[in-house]
Amino acid sequence: MHIGVLRDHSVKRISFAYGDGSYSIIGDTMEFGSILPNEFIEILWDKDKVILKKGTTTLGRFNKVYLIQNQPNTHLVLTAKEPVVKPRKYKDDFEISVTSKDILLVNLVGMDNYLAGVVESEGGGGKNIEYYKVQALMSRTYALKYKGKHIKEGFDLCDRVHCQAYHNMMRFTPLIDSAILQTQNIVMLDEDGNLIESYFHANCGGQTCEPQFVWNENIDYLQTFVDTFCIYTKQATWEKRVSQESWRNFLESNYNFPANDTLFASRMFYFEQKERMAFYLHPIFGIPLRDLREEFNLKSTFFSCVPDGNDVLIRGRGFGHGVGLCQEGAMKMAKSGYSFEQIALYYFPSVHIVNFEEEQFYRQLKSGL
Repeated sequence: MHIGVLRDHSVKRISFAYGDGSYSIIGDTMEFGSILPNEFIEILWDKDKVILKKGTTTLGRFNKVYLIQNQPNTHLVLTAKEPVVKPRKYKDDFEISVTSKDILLVNLVGMDNYLAGVVESEGGGGKNIEYYKVQALMSRTYALKYKGKHIKEGFDLCDRVHCQAYHNMMRFTPLIDSAILQTQNIVMLDEDGNLIESYFHANCGGQTCEPQFVWNENIDYLQTFVDTFCIYTKQATWEKRVSQESWRNFLESNYNFPANDTLFASRMFYFEQKERMAFYLHPIFGIPLRDLREEFNLKSTFFSCVPDGNDVLIRGRGFGHGVGLCQEGAMKMAKSGYSFEQIALYYFPSVHIVNFEEEQFYRQLKSGL
């Protein structure tokens, strides 16, 4: 996998230091020894090339710099210095080049090491192994389905949440590594044998969301349902205040809401959502809840509101888009003794859990008969 890292930052200067194994340093086609214990290199953006330094010695300007591990399964420590980002550890190799405005960092990482980083970034440490297994299943399915999503930018996937969070190598628990190995090559397919849309989110607030409410897309195996496993977890409920002036201005300027009409004005700040809906107040106004969530940085679209003083008091449920697997619900199910297959099928009924390599093999064998 080619994963673009530190994509939330425009990096102009970065250092790579020894982690737990030496790395060969290659500038274009020239080799400059290795990064050994207590050593580091620096890379600086310089318009159309990168400047490579080892310690205080400048080695030259290059189109690409490669850092290749001399032993398998070792890691480097990355520290962005412009802008300053706290150190991160990554396994496997690196390719460093430039864009028109910054350094392009691509981690050339094996699937298992990539998934371990994703599972930890998404779920943290201290969870039940069955949760780690189902998160690995989700993330592997996504990675294989969307490999090449950023190919025009020079990598397969990035480390931001619109792909999958991937912030560093596994460090909390060996259970993550074990979960990756125990589910190796296992993915989810739909009725037609295609990799599914393996969406997941932090907390659904007690009811999952229809994909069409978020992306205007119907997906047969993702229908809304009541989820009782997440309703008492830490992100199940929330509150936020927004000024009535801001709320009103947004509705008026973007959707021509008739705020000067006495009847409609009296309803503007009152909204009750017992079950998930797509639109604010009524579909006739054409105000998608997803737009309100984005504008006011709300945790979810699953909220109700009332006027309170000069504010709109918003009481919400859940965290995230609500489509697919609810991570806190899955954690609760795993803790309650459910297997990763049972958890996956609870959130994705009617899908098939299969070994992807075996499925591909039999499909090729069948097509050749």
